[in-house]
Amino acid sequence: MERARFALFWWAYVVVLALAAAMVIWGARLAATGRGSAILVAGCLAVLVVLAAGLVVLGIHGLSVRLCERMERQFAPVNERLEQISVLLNTVTEQQLISERAKAIAFRDREREALRRAIREEITRKDWDAALALAGEMERVFGYQQEADQLRAEIQSHRDRETRRLVSEAMANIERFCGMEQWTFAMREAERVMKMFPGDELASGLAQHVELRRQQHKRNLIDRWNQAVASHDIDGSIEVLKKLDLYLTPQEAQAFQDTARQVFKDKLSQLGQQFTQAVREHRWQDAVRLGQQIMTEFPNSRMAQEVRERIDLLHERASAAQPAPAAGVGS
Repeated sequence: MERARFALFWWAYVVVLALAAAMVIWGARLAATGRGSAILVAGCLAVLVVLAAGLVVLGIHGLSVRLCERMERQFAPVNERLEQISVLLNTVTEQQLISERAKAIAFRDREREALRRAIREEITRKDWDAALALAGEMERVFGYQQEADQLRAEIQSHRDRETRRLVSEAMANIERFCGMEQWTFAMREAERVMKMFPGDELASGLAQHVELRRQQHKRNLIDRWNQAVASHDIDGSIEVLKKLDLYLTPQEAQAFQDTARQVFKDKLSQLGQQFTQAVREHRWQDAVRLGQQIMTEFPNSRMAQEVRERIDLLHERASAAQPAPAAGVGS
């Protein structure tokens, strides 16, 4: 850049010098014709001034070149050191960027691991919705869709196992209630589990299962009733009928009325015969017991009325029939 400027200066200098020389030549011609020498003198002065200026410029330029070379030599170590510092700063900057990236990656890894631990804790607490929400964060924040899908599958697996366990426990309770014929408690347990797991197929069928068990038990009671009636098992028939009465609707009960009425007549007749036999054989305590049973189970019957009329006398005779306590040794 400096050389280009210096070359441009010399081109201008040559032009000015040529103009001054031309002025000298023109002045010399005029002086030769006797028209004056002022122009010649002016031209000579111009040539001298231009030459002097050229010498001055050459001196200044040489001095400038020497000063620049000297400064370059003096500042060469400084420039070299500055270049080294620049390289070092670039290296430090690159390392800092790498360090920041490494920190970001390490922090990201720690966040992912913390999120995994949080998901495990929610699984341990059996808070499935919270665990699924955190798995969604794994995909949304970190972009790990595959890992998020794996976590969702793992959460669902734990959830299904826990559901199976709770439903199995509930079914065991339901079976226990059904075995004790406590259908209300069994149905409540079934409804409770259905509310806990509304989407579970097995849980949703528990209420129907309880009703099927109840209907099956009802059919078994009807079969036992028919067998007892067919075998003229009066006590067995009454025992089954008392249980069956809890399962029959009013419409269903009508079909059993005639047979049940006959069974109770047979029972009353049986008690009457046993009562009469006990009185005839002077088994007063048995007579009192049978009389009490007749009055309790058939209070509106004619036989119960007859027993009431004689019960006081039977109590007296039963008391009189009891053996007197043995006398003491010292009496």
